[in-house]
Amino acid sequence: MNILQALFFPPEQPGGVSSMVPYITEKFNKRGWDMELFSLPRRVRGKGTEPVTFNTFDWTRYAGNPIVDKYIQTYKDYVWWTKLRIRKSYDLIHAHHPIAALAIKEVFPDTAVIVTVHSSYEGELLLNGKIEGGGPEQLFLTSIYGEMEARLDQILTVSNSFKGYISEFIQDPDRIGVIPNGYDEKRFRPISHENEVAQLITVCRLVPAKGLETLLQACAMLKERGHPFVLHIIGDGPSRTELEELAKEMNLYEEIIFYGYMLHPEEFMPFFDIFVLPSKAEAFGSVFAEAALCLLALVGTNVGGVAEQIENGRNGLLVESGDAPALSQALEKVVVDPTYRYQLARAASEKAKKSYSLNRVIRQLRGVYERYGK
Repeated sequence: MNILQALFFPPEQPGGVSSMVPYITEKFNKRGWDMELFSLPRRVRGKGTEPVTFNTFDWTRYAGNPIVDKYIQTYKDYVWWTKLRIRKSYDLIHAHHPIAALAIKEVFPDTAVIVTVHSSYEGELLLNGKIEGGGPEQLFLTSIYGEMEARLDQILTVSNSFKGYISEFIQDPDRIGVIPNGYDEKRFRPISHENEVAQLITVCRLVPAKGLETLLQACAMLKERGHPFVLHIIGDGPSRTELEELAKEMNLYEEIIFYGYMLHPEEFMPFFDIFVLPSKAEAFGSVFAEAALCLLALVGTNVGGVAEQIENGRNGLLVESGDAPALSQALEKVVVDPTYRYQLARAASEKAKKSYSLNRVIRQLRGVYERYGK
């Protein structure tokens, strides 16, 4: 079967999707499937000029809004790039972003197109303070789910929680399948080590939605109670300067190291002890599974896909989003007790290997591909 994996971001860009799909493609190719990657380069902007029409709603009533206009232009660019670069047909196309899915379906109307929705763009914009609830941007972006239902052959997502979210915007929620992300264990190599001071690590884009202000507040409380630690923050984003200033104000700058963006943080994570990320929302939370496979104890928030990965007290610790005192207490439990955090880490690793293996994803996707492919 000849299959195209259509990404939005190029494979070398940060994020769980961009890093996972190339491994899926490689696995299928080794099994004799004909599969290749396609994405829109960042240099391709403002090239598309064809008008955009959706079947289920009139997007032009939102025209003039900067976010909507940017989304529509990206759609046009994806259509332009697809027509320019793809000169062959496929038995099936698997897209990993709404823009990629709908644009490529426009170019290949007679080819089965399935989409995996990995996250909520409108949710991220809301949490990051870029848009207001009920505004034109949210209405436009949530209408896209109905358009996908009408035009695409299958909608997949990565957690039951996120399926519930999408279900509010479509007619038949039973059409949504759930296939959690998967990871090749060979990429993750836990390392035996003993750190005299507990080493905390977080990996994320530095934006308000990740709740890092809450993490700094929790760390300040941890320091006040006399517990030594070092927090390593891997990632970059618009909140970095603000977070660095906040660390100074809270007298935490000596305990925190800001690294900036790193392409393969999984090569770095095994040297640490505890992974913590107090997100306000996560469709799946790929980095938690990656940290588990690196044998780190997990501390997260009771949101979305994170709560589906962590059973509180068994393979990690969960607190409510925005609750700095509770987060500080959870961190204290794993900072002061190496045996306990190892037990949590071991349980998290076992679950990740069982539930989020790449081979499991391959089996589930193969079933979908055989159902919809020519």
